Amino acid sequence: MLILLTGACNNSSTPGEEAVENEGDTTAESATPEAAPAKIIFFGNSLTAAYGLDPAQGFVALVQERLDSLGLRYKAVNAGLSGETTSGGNERVDWVLDQGVDIFVLELGGNDGLRGIDPKVSYQNLVSIIEKVKKAAPEAKIILAGMEAPPNMGKTYTDEFRSIYPRLAKEFDVKLIPFLLEGVGGIPDLNQADGIHPNVKGQKIVLENVWKVLKGML
Repeated sequence: MLILLTGACNNSSTPGEEAVENEGDTTAESATPEAAPAKIIFFGNSLTAAYGLDPAQGFVALVQERLDSLGLRYKAVNAGLSGETTSGGNERVDWVLDQGVDIFVLELGGNDGLRGIDPKVSYQNLVSIIEKVKKAAPEAKIILAGMEAPPNMGKTYTDEFRSIYPRLAKEFDVKLIPFLLEGVGGIPDLNQADGIHPNVKGQKIVLENVWKVLKGML
């Protein structure tokens, strides 16, 4: 909170009067800086970045709106980067964590699935990211957003890919959003023309998928 104190000098005042005024003015001394809001970092790819939309229409901004409406002092930070893979995220996460974090929402893997990257590689990258978060901010709470690979990758691949997220949640004792795009993925009316990224209506559903888990950690 920024407190701006302004004063005017009156050359006609006597020394005694000035002393009385200064003695009674304890505002600057007694003011206590307001604590900064807790920080929620949403670390992901184009889904987090609200690709194709105004960022204000994305689910991260909608989370901030809800936090504000409930009078909860949290700052939602959008650290989404379009095209990001788990490998890229593993390289990028260190400098993101430098700003401090109270809740870390990890949304990565979708691009790995689209590219057919070996699920074992994706798993190891996500392990590394989670371990870095725990090391940099031991008290931070972690939420993992589950993703799924497109069905054209074949059942064996999609099953293995899907299993990454509950496995990680159990191994590291972190909260899991079973599927970030639940109720949105594959529904044309809720996605942009590319069929991948949620539109404005879809973002509101993604918000609810996130909020179901996030609200219990605030």
